[in-house]
Amino acid sequence: MARDPSHIVMVGTDPRTRGGISAVVEAWRAAGLFERWPIEYLVSHRDGTGREKALAAARGLGALMLAVARHPRAVLHVHSASRASFWRKACYMAVALGLGWPVVFHLHGGGFARFHDRECGWIRRRIVRFFLDRATVIVAVSERWAAWLHGATSNPRIACIPTPVALPPVAGMVREPGLVAFVGRCEEAKGVFDLLEAGAGLAKAFPRLRIECAGEGDFARLGRRAAALGIGERWTMRGWIGEPARNALLARASIFVFPSHGEGMPLALLEAMAAGCPVVASAVGGIPDLVRHGVNGLLVPAENPAALAAALARLLRDPAYAARLGRAARSTIATRYTTERCVERIEQIYAGLGVRRGAARERLAVRRLQESS
Repeated sequence: MARDPSHIVMVGTDPRTRGGISAVVEAWRAAGLFERWPIEYLVSHRDGTGREKALAAARGLGALMLAVARHPRAVLHVHSASRASFWRKACYMAVALGLGWPVVFHLHGGGFARFHDRECGWIRRRIVRFFLDRATVIVAVSERWAAWLHGATSNPRIACIPTPVALPPVAGMVREPGLVAFVGRCEEAKGVFDLLEAGAGLAKAFPRLRIECAGEGDFARLGRRAAALGIGERWTMRGWIGEPARNALLARASIFVFPSHGEGMPLALLEAMAAGCPVVASAVGGIPDLVRHGVNGLLVPAENPAALAAALARLLRDPAYAARLGRAARSTIATRYTTERCVERIEQIYAGLGVRRGAARERLAVRRLQESS
């Protein structure tokens, strides 16, 4: 009979990498998860050049071999999205399954269904299902993703644990009339060009309308499109901003818009709702699990600038209605998506796999990276 695991080997992106996985892991760390459980964190990916990414992947696999030597019996907890992220994690899962380790497969990102259903041929699809079928637990970030997974794998052990988010203070928030904010990758798949088109249709009726976007992307192309639509002076591209600036933007925006074409459970949308900002979002992926149309936000069809413009106009014309949606949005986060609630669910999974909770020694690849930077 196999003995209980002594450690948890967690695999994900470098904490300095911009994205949802690193944000989730850092939220867990801030909530004390790494202090209460014997977790060793291995970095499998980081921002940078192709060479730097390849080195990070190689070092992560080397760190896994060292972890195997230190912990003959452990739990492997992988944070994965689609495409290259999945194939990197498949290497770790293959080692863990060969050793008989329990595997927690934690699915992030909204492109996994497309990746599985359309981009993988039948051979690669069978490989994906091989790992999904053999995971000890699969974690989905929304009920809709959990439902999709039930159709994609024969594995019944699927848990739904939302992306955690902190509740910022609301005292002193003064929202700027007409300010519409977007935070995320500024690219076509996130609906930013749809937002510009919607804004152009509203510019005449709403003279105070301004669109402020924060995130990485093709700024030159976006600027050309805004100019062509006649709203170049109404649009501001701030680039990537850190947490304090992001919180300040969400505190002063009148509306947060997230018109993505495909999504899991976007952290930026959760943060906007936590800040009490009225939201308009596309009804894709796990977003309808979070946003109830007319209750705590407005939903629109993806890739539909006219519908997006109509929803924005409704909130711009009725600030009192927008404020009610914002208060309901914050209440939703406080009830279901706080870091403490999400961490509690993760701890239940670890306890169910036989890991002992106790003071953890953080011999982490992350710490070594931070000390060498």
